[in-house]
Amino acid sequence: MCKKVITSIMIFLSLLQGCFALAMSNNEEKVMTREEICKDNFRKLFGGEALSKTGNDAEMMNILQKYIFGEVFTIGDLDMKTREMITVVSLSVQQTLPQLKAHINAALNVGVTPVELREVIYECAPFIGFPKTLNAIGVMNEVFKERGIETPIANQTTTTENDRFEKGKAIQEPIYSDEIKQMLKGLPDNMGDEVARLLMEVCFGDFYTRTGLDLKTRELMTIVILTTTGNTQTLKSHIIGNLKVGNDEKTIAATIIQTMPYVGFPNSIAALKTLKEVQK
Repeated sequence: MCKKVITSIMIFLSLLQGCFALAMSNNEEKVMTREEICKDNFRKLFGGEALSKTGNDAEMMNILQKYIFGEVFTIGDLDMKTREMITVVSLSVQQTLPQLKAHINAALNVGVTPVELREVIYECAPFIGFPKTLNAIGVMNEVFKERGIETPIANQTTTTENDRFEKGKAIQEPIYSDEIKQMLKGLPDNMGDEVARLLMEVCFGDFYTRTGLDLKTRELMTIVILTTTGNTQTLKSHIIGNLKVGNDEKTIAATIIQTMPYVGFPNSIAALKTLKEVQK
């Protein structure tokens, strides 16, 4: 009798061990390699195959693709749409127009709408100037034409000549108070006051009031712009602004890291250092 019980127990333990080994094996199979993650993300974005060993410099593309799509895309909780909006903004700021065209297509492929694309590029204007922004808009409209997207995109303006100052003020003051006005106080002929007024009317009145993007997304894209330009002084102010409108530190950090392949380690690390200073 004892012998049968012992035999049964041994069989049971053997089966249990087999099940455990199978479970462990299945778990191991579910862990994707860097190359697999890269290929999966690349396929979703561009519809083609990554690491294909084609092109003029397959070795550089191999390093680039595994780094961006196999590693950076795994950091943080940003969705694919947000990651591509970040990329479009950074490339617009840098005027790397061939890459911008590729990523505008990728953004559309993963669900960014034409309105959202136009708005994230519009958001660049107060920070990089209108000529560069118009170049990026030109590339965007070229992609829209190739994909049969009707232009011009519907108007997103919500202000008039009579209320753009007040509507801009309603957005700017709760987030940034009058810090620019105070900073420029004392310039000849009250020119500092004029600049502060223009900032309120143009940046916050003409752009931040537009529909198509919410305030949290606009502020997050501003983090991208300032990280790309390396303007850490203004970045610090906008990190505080982001926190005020509801973007948490994890989202801001992941956004900065997403710019890293496009702006380089120095600018991104400087931006992350600025975030740490704000945390104190």
